[in-house]
Amino acid sequence: MHIALVAMSGVRAHDPELTKLGLTLPGFIERGKAVAALPSLGLLTLAGMTPERHTISYHEVKEVDAIGELPGCDLAAISTFTAQARNTYALATRFRARGTPTVLGGLHATAAPNDAARWFDAVVAGEGEIRWLDVLADAERGRLGGIYRSHGEEFDLAGAPMPRFDLLNPDRYNRFTVQTTRGCPWKCEFCASSILLTPRYKRKPVEKVVAEIREIKHRWSHPFIEFADDNSFVDRKHAKALLSAIAGENIRWFTETDISIADDPELLDLMRDSGCAQVLVGLESPTAAALDGVETRHNWKRGRLDDYKRAIERIQSRGIAVNGCFVLGLDGATKDEFAAVRDFVEESGLYEVQVTVMTAMPGTPLYSRLRDEGRLLKPEEWEACTVFDVNVRPTGMTADELREGFAALVKDLYSEDAKRRRAAAFRRQRRAAAVAQIGERQ
Repeated sequence: MHIALVAMSGVRAHDPELTKLGLTLPGFIERGKAVAALPSLGLLTLAGMTPERHTISYHEVKEVDAIGELPGCDLAAISTFTAQARNTYALATRFRARGTPTVLGGLHATAAPNDAARWFDAVVAGEGEIRWLDVLADAERGRLGGIYRSHGEEFDLAGAPMPRFDLLNPDRYNRFTVQTTRGCPWKCEFCASSILLTPRYKRKPVEKVVAEIREIKHRWSHPFIEFADDNSFVDRKHAKALLSAIAGENIRWFTETDISIADDPELLDLMRDSGCAQVLVGLESPTAAALDGVETRHNWKRGRLDDYKRAIERIQSRGIAVNGCFVLGLDGATKDEFAAVRDFVEESGLYEVQVTVMTAMPGTPLYSRLRDEGRLLKPEEWEACTVFDVNVRPTGMTADELREGFAALVKDLYSEDAKRRRAAAFRRQRRAAAVAQIGERQ
């Protein structure tokens, strides 16, 4: 059986004005473009556990669209985020029209399996590794169908296969993902990431991570690595063992983590020495009212707010750039939030910034709450789930005020002058830290 793996990529803002901003201001969705340029680690991982009797090909949807022809296969396995759901459904319809069975996996399949099942022969809800072999067995027997659920079973990352990096076109990629952990203990109400797949925070054995990095290096010289984690380094013991192990691999890397890494000087030194270029940190808001209640279990970020600026300075003093992420329109935020974010970015010396709007993603606690409160503008307008488009009624302003305030803030934060100021501030922090270190050694 030949299996075609198809990765949906290329999310942009749905709103025409925001799309225009994305085209004219290079910084607006640089992070989104970087994500879109990454191969699908989920599909490559499933390929790694596929029995050798099957053949596999990997495709980006952009390449399929450019050719205009569907890849020949006996099974089409597709992974998508919610924002591309409609396009994904259309693609599945094309495959099925020619008689090719289809299966969908990923976050949207997990969040809205019944919706997806209207368009696909099979849907995998939850961690794909748990039911992938069942999907293949049913496809071979000609009885593929329905929703494949984990039924409470969890995948142990100690059993993770080597992703099939060999399936990738070597000329298309120079940036790759490697997963070191899965899940996040903070469980923010709006988060639509791997916490939808697993209730626990899980760690991949260090030796497996190193092996994946070396496999990538074997095929690409000087690759840039993204750790495909929601929150790296929560487990300090695992984190330090990992960073010590990759320090000699001569790579540059990026990850998503939380602000608490600034509390551990040893960890920061290990991050610097192992090649960390940048960390993405979910700050969410510079105001206490907006942060209140963001997490479903704790009020952790609200408790960290007063140390945000000092923490950013401690991280960036190691030469590690911080990409601070803010969510506009949170309950408790008012129109003053736009100016507050602008001022915080200037005062903190953040090297980079990412602003999004509160988005109700299916499967999240936020979606359920706002649906019950009647605050979803269009409950199943999946194409608006980009984190740049407004799909909810905020409490402290109107939807139009959120949309307009967001657009104006984007223009300010991503102007060439603002980007130059941030880069200059980052360089000053690094120089001051270097001088201080010299003084300490004398």
